[in-house]
Amino acid sequence: MRVNKYISEAGLCSRREADELLLAGRVTINGEVVTTGAKALEGDEVRVDGEIVKARILAATPSAKKAVYIALNKPVGITCTTDTSVAGNIVDFVDHPQRIFPIGRLDKDSEGLILLTSNGDIVNEILRAENRHEKEYLVAVNKAVTDEFLAGMSKGVRIHGQMTQRCRVRRIAKFGFGIVLTQGLNRQIRLMAAAFGYRVTQLRRVRIDNIKLGHLKPGQWRNLTDAELKGLLPNRTQW
Repeated sequence: MRVNKYISEAGLCSRREADELLLAGRVTINGEVVTTGAKALEGDEVRVDGEIVKARILAATPSAKKAVYIALNKPVGITCTTDTSVAGNIVDFVDHPQRIFPIGRLDKDSEGLILLTSNGDIVNEILRAENRHEKEYLVAVNKAVTDEFLAGMSKGVRIHGQMTQRCRVRRIAKFGFGIVLTQGLNRQIRLMAAAFGYRVTQLRRVRIDNIKLGHLKPGQWRNLTDAELKGLLPNRTQW
């Protein structure tokens, strides 16, 4: 969490006033003076004028330690990296009080559903190809979708030196199609379409297995329900 929000959550002052405190050099994290843009993590000691500040949202309660599982509608322009030196990184964008990271990737120029968690134990289980987790996308292209294009996409396309797995593809508009993948190759849909002379103009992921994008607006996120977690990995007994 950005330290100005941390201070605001504690009820000490507004975020704008917290920024002024930061610019004046009156805020420290673990004994070091920090300025605007600094982040406070769980366990950090934040002080203003030497006095300890505790944000209510990070109070030492059992719920604060519970693993986080969220669904985000990622906007175009946000990069799925935990490297906070990258402008527009997804971690700073969500600004969650716990340390979280994305499960898989969604291209910077793509949008839609992506899952994030604080539980590293489940990431490989979800990403493992043999588990065949379905990911559904709606795609707009620069020319009319033909039956030949749909058939070719569904049979598999050679990209990155390998054939993609068979997949389900359907026409949804003159210049649009839906596709369901169980793979996650880099820029897979864009490269598959390019093999047939098509250019993707918009790409939105709308579903990961049983979890749907629903009515989430770009930039909004929500916590996953217990039913969604159980449906995502039904054989897992602990979350």
